[in-house]
Amino acid sequence: MTILAIILLVIFGFLLIMLEFFVVPGITIAGIGGIILMVGGVYLTYDIYGSPAGHYCLGAVLLISIILTYFAFRSDTWNRLALKSEIKGKANTHETNDYKVGDFGVAVSRLAPMGTVEVNNLSIEGQSVGPFIDQGTEIEVVKVLRNKLIVKPKID
Repeated sequence: MTILAIILLVIFGFLLIMLEFFVVPGITIAGIGGIILMVGGVYLTYDIYGSPAGHYCLGAVLLISIILTYFAFRSDTWNRLALKSEIKGKANTHETNDYKVGDFGVAVSRLAPMGTVEVNNLSIEGQSVGPFIDQGTEIEVVKVLRNKLIVKPKID
């Protein structure tokens, strides 16, 4: 019965370590528990069956650990588990030639301080430099950035 208990401790230790590698990244309870179970199995072997059996158990645990580590760090293992999809989308970018400082437009949404503005019949993200700008207010472009316009309320 004790040999079965020792074998189960070591096997569950390896299972928890593999769970740590493949499912729960980082150092978590699974990895620490797996190490404790393996060390406990080796300790019980030394304690109950003596040094020769303990050495065999320790050697087997070390050998299996090295083999599992080798297979875990092979590139094929991680390629099978890795996500292979690519993100092909990109943020809204507009040609900066479409806008210039001094252009006028209207706030499509409330700029508090960010919102949507329409300048030269094109909608783009706008940012207010001063107070919040209500929807429908005429605005003036103060600065042109790659993905947004810095605007202020138009002064009549």
